[in-house]
Amino acid sequence: MLHAPRVRALETRHAELELRIASEGSRPRPDDQALQRLKREKLQLKEEMEKLRRAN
Repeated sequence: MLHAPRVRALETRHAELELRIASEGSRPRPDDQALQRLKREKLQLKEEMEKLRRAN
């Protein structure tokens, strides 16, 4: 798989964002803008991973 290292790196970043989103969301007063930014970034990573997987 030509894109495997890139996909693994994206998966790692995606998992890190998931943890940060959970952490921020569990705070008594979560920062809505930060959550929105993290979720948007996570979605972009997911879309890029899917695109790379389809390319192979």
